[in-house]
Amino acid sequence: MGTSPAVGGSPAKEQQAAGVGILLQIMMLVLSFVLGHVLRRHKFYYLPEASASLLIGLIVGGLANISDTETSIRAWFNFHEEFFFLFLLPPIIFQSGFSLSPKPFFSNFGAIVTFAILGTFIASVVTGVLVYIGGRMYLMYGLPFIECLMFGALISATDPVTVLSIFQELGTDVNLYALVFGESVLNDAMAISLYRTTSLVRNHASGQNFFMVIVRFLETFVGSMSAGVGVGFVSALLFKYAGLDVDNLQNLECCLFVLFPYFSYMLAEGISLSGIVSILFTAIVMKHYTYSNLSGNSQRFASAFFHLISSLAETFTFIYMGFDIAMEKHSWSHVGFIFFSILFIVVARAANVFSCAYLVNLFRPVQRQIPLNHQKALWYSGLRGAMAFALALQSVHDLPEGHGQIIFTATTTIIVLSVLLIGGSTGTMLEALQVVGDGHDGHLGESFEASNGYAVPSYNEDGPSGNRFKMKLKEFHKRTSSFSALDKNYLTPFFTSQNEDGDDEEDDEPMPSSRRGGFYGQ
Repeated sequence: MGTSPAVGGSPAKEQQAAGVGILLQIMMLVLSFVLGHVLRRHKFYYLPEASASLLIGLIVGGLANISDTETSIRAWFNFHEEFFFLFLLPPIIFQSGFSLSPKPFFSNFGAIVTFAILGTFIASVVTGVLVYIGGRMYLMYGLPFIECLMFGALISATDPVTVLSIFQELGTDVNLYALVFGESVLNDAMAISLYRTTSLVRNHASGQNFFMVIVRFLETFVGSMSAGVGVGFVSALLFKYAGLDVDNLQNLECCLFVLFPYFSYMLAEGISLSGIVSILFTAIVMKHYTYSNLSGNSQRFASAFFHLISSLAETFTFIYMGFDIAMEKHSWSHVGFIFFSILFIVVARAANVFSCAYLVNLFRPVQRQIPLNHQKALWYSGLRGAMAFALALQSVHDLPEGHGQIIFTATTTIIVLSVLLIGGSTGTMLEALQVVGDGHDGHLGESFEASNGYAVPSYNEDGPSGNRFKMKLKEFHKRTSSFSALDKNYLTPFFTSQNEDGDDEEDDEPMPSSRRGGFYGQ
C-alpha cells in the first residue's frame, strides 16, 4: 500500500491486483478491530490488541508466502519506511499529544527528557559495545564497531502502544504512565538522530565524532520543538482572528485544523529536523490554545477525527509490519546473533533505566523520587515496535549485503517476541509490582496534589541548606510557577478567545481515548 507496484501486464490486470490487495488489507483491519473489541470486552490481557494485529499480519503473510499469490498482489503489502514515516506516524503522534494530560507530562518533563536523551544514548552505546565485544569473542557474528552502534541506535527506540494500552486499562499511576509515554515518544527522535549520525560517521569517518551526535540531537530537538510550538501558536492566532467559528464556515475551520499538524510535521522533515518532536509539541499547543478557539461542532469533529485516524493508522501499522515480517527474506544462519542481541538489549535497558532513575532521584526530594517498582516497570515496558522495524528496514539499504539482513532479522525477532511476550505479560507484571488495584486507583487520582505522589515538588525537607542541586531545583520550580502565571495571565488571553474557562476545561475534560487505550491520554 506504500507505493504502487511496478509490475508488467495490462492496466486492467494491475487495477485488479490493486483491488485485491486493498481488499485483503481492509479485511485484516476489520478482523483486527473486531478481535480487539472481543479481547477488551472479556478483559483478556494476555493478547493485547496490538499483539493481535501483529499476529493477524504474520498469519496472513505466512499464508501468502507459501501460496502461489501473484507478485502484483503481494507488492501492495511491502512495508515502505517512507510511507510509515510520512503517512502512518504523524496522526499517531499528534493524537498522543492532543489527548495528553499536560500536568503529569510537564511535571515530570525533566525526568522524561533524561530518560529519552541520556537514557537512549546509554542504551545505544551499551548495546553497540556489547554486540561488538560478543563478535570479538566469537559468541556471535562479528560486525564492524560503527555498524554495531547503528544497530544499538535503531534497537533503542521503544514502542509505547501495547504496554500503555494495558497501563490505562488497569489504572496505573499517572506519573508512571507519563514517564513511559514521554520517554517512548521522545526517544524515537533520539534513536533516529543517533542512527542517522552514526550512519554519517560510517560513510564519512574523518571529521566526525560522537560529541557531534549529542550536539546534532540537541539542535534537532530544540529546533523541532520550536517549529512545533511556533506552528501551534500561528494556528491559535489564525482561528482566533479569522472568524471561522460560524455555521457556514465550519467545514473550512475543520479542514484547516486538520492540515496544521501535517504542516508542522512536513516542515520539520523538510528542514532536516524531527517531525515526531515537532508534531508532538504542535499537538500540545493546539490542544491548549487553538482548540478553545474552535466552534463546538468543530471541537467534537477534531477530537473524533484524530481519534479515528490514529486508531486506523496504529492498527494498520501492526498488520502492515506483521505481514512484511512474514514476507521478507531473513537471515536465520546467525541464530547466535539474535540470541545474544536479546540478552544485550535487556542489559542495556537496565543500564538506561536504573542509571537515569538514580540521576533523577539525586535532584529530587524524597517524596518526589521515582520508586523502585516504577523503575522496574519502566525497565520491563521497553518493548520494540514499528520505529525499530522501519530503521532496521532502512539498514538493509544502508549496510553491506548480509550485514543489514542480519540486523533486520534480529530486529524483527526482537519485535515479535517483545510485543507478544512483554505485551501479554504486562498485566501480570503490573500486579506483581503493586502499581495497580482498586484501592490504588483512588489514591492515584489525587497524586498530583497529594504528597505521596512525585508530581508536585516540595523543597521543605531536611538537608544542607547550601546544597547547590536543591537551590537550582528551587529556582527552576519558581520559574515553572512563573511560567504557569505567565500562561494564565498573558499567553492564554492573547492566543485564545475563551480565556476564562478554556484552560480548566482542557485539563479536566476527558478526551476520547484511543482504541488501544493508554497510548493516548488518561
